[in-house]
Amino acid sequence: MSDRLTVGGQAVIEGVMMRGPGVTATAVRTPEGKIEVEKKDVNSIADRFPILKKPFLRGTVALIESLVIGIRSLSYSAKMAGEEDEQLSDKEMAGTIIFALVLASILFIAIPTGAAKLFHFITEDPVFLNLMEGFLRLIIFLLYIWGISRMKDIRRVFQYHGAEHKTIHCYEAGMPLTVENVQGFSRLHPRCGTNFLLIVMLVSIFVFAFLGWPDLVSRIASRILLLPVVAGISYEIIRLAGRSKNAIIQTAIMPGLWLQYLTTRPPEDEMVEVAIESLKAVLPEEEIVEGSGNYLAQVTEENGSEENSVAAAAPLAE
Repeated sequence: MSDRLTVGGQAVIEGVMMRGPGVTATAVRTPEGKIEVEKKDVNSIADRFPILKKPFLRGTVALIESLVIGIRSLSYSAKMAGEEDEQLSDKEMAGTIIFALVLASILFIAIPTGAAKLFHFITEDPVFLNLMEGFLRLIIFLLYIWGISRMKDIRRVFQYHGAEHKTIHCYEAGMPLTVENVQGFSRLHPRCGTNFLLIVMLVSIFVFAFLGWPDLVSRIASRILLLPVVAGISYEIIRLAGRSKNAIIQTAIMPGLWLQYLTTRPPEDEMVEVAIESLKAVLPEEEIVEGSGNYLAQVTEENGSEENSVAAAAPLAE
């Protein structure tokens, strides 16, 4: 993998978003059965302010930018899959991000730190209470993942998540990107966002453990203010896990891999085709191994439309 570009991705509605160096591509299967690809350049704030590329700072930048890119890709996929009439405007996207952050703060910060007072009957020790808060946060997170994994529409998104992981594995192995090759790989990946979120939960337990036990408002505020620190530490851990073959590190990330059995599902071949086209769109031409499939052409040929074939393939030429 050392000679391969670092790529990541995200499952979206009826598709996959892939992110490579300086570019993202979102591929979606339309109701007509075609694969449409939207390719966009990524202008990271870290390119303008190189200090933000330093360890423990780059994690917060990556998290925020991933959130913005992810919501944009979800908006595009919803439109192309026929679930929305138009994409979100910048104002609507900002509102969506704020709403998501507020909801996450309530669910994973306010509720567990408020509920931790129930353990006062055991001891008043602030370290113990903070640890109990952390474990409550972890339980809420696991129950949340388990709950959404049982929803029919989310299960389909999780299949595309599995297709994303399998496709990246195939690329990192240096094999041609074909459905047959991709399906032979694991749907679990050490750099997955699921791993990152679980590591965030675990790191927060230890970071927050020694903050004392002030009033509820102060506790909530301290956790929010320290989120960049937690994200920075967690990002470095997940980055190391994705590059290292050390047995101790690989053992440490196993819980995150196990959790991916909930957040991924075995994909259908048609889903793998979408993931392949998304990945190909973010790779330089020389990085695409000879023998890789062209599923844009295949799908449109089956529909018998030469005009559609040219239109669908155009994003790859940008």
